[in-house]
Amino acid sequence: MTKWFVGTMGYGYDDWKGVFYPPHAKQGTYLRHYAKIFNAVELDTTFYGIPSKEKVIRWRSQVAPGFIFCPKTPREITHTGDLQLAVSDMARFVESMRHFEQHLGPILIQFPPEWDASNFKQLEEFAAALPAGLQFAVEFRNISWNNKQVRDLLIRHGLGWVSTEYIIMPKELVRTSSFAYIRFIGRHGRYERKDRVRRDVGRILSKWRKMINAELDQTEALFAFFNNDFSGHSPTTANEFKNRFGLPVSQPEIPRQGTLF
Repeated sequence: MTKWFVGTMGYGYDDWKGVFYPPHAKQGTYLRHYAKIFNAVELDTTFYGIPSKEKVIRWRSQVAPGFIFCPKTPREITHTGDLQLAVSDMARFVESMRHFEQHLGPILIQFPPEWDASNFKQLEEFAAALPAGLQFAVEFRNISWNNKQVRDLLIRHGLGWVSTEYIIMPKELVRTSSFAYIRFIGRHGRYERKDRVRRDVGRILSKWRKMINAELDQTEALFAFFNNDFSGHSPTTANEFKNRFGLPVSQPEIPRQGTLF
């Protein structure tokens, strides 16, 4: 049986107040509310720096057993252009992430569009240096990486290929490990507000449903994360995705103001 982990990219959006979070919720309570609805989150905040041990433990303490964090590797590691210089920083980041303990899922390693397959040797050495016993998912944003040599490299090291609904890479489900990792991204900055669905993505989800169903027998775990730029309001679309696969769907309980009369 495939284990399903579905959620959103980040959770700290004030635009979600009144539609996903209670109207007067404080940011410090967002994660507890979020974890009542979804069983996983992709942590975008780690992209901007390595969090302290204390912060990781604080995140961990706010979720129930079975909840999974998928942290995004800091840009100082993936976007410098020289992975050989970033190996020690990656080791520090991984040690920080270990404090999630049983709540740690695949660590997302996203490379920038300008980083192309001429850097294959760097990637090969970087992959070999990653610690054993943890899961990593690699996202490429340059079409030159879409070849058998690269996929074989990920397979050798047990690294997951990140499949994306995005403008650059082919929209296909690729598995190079025991788990599948899918990101529904959309065009950045498409919507000014992130408080409601603004685009019908039903046909896109139906296409992915067919691709996913074809791979489920060989997939131990599936991770799917939604960005607000994909449809306008990622929690609603993540629940629509779950509904299409017959997964249990939870809805936020938003207190409504009573009548004044």
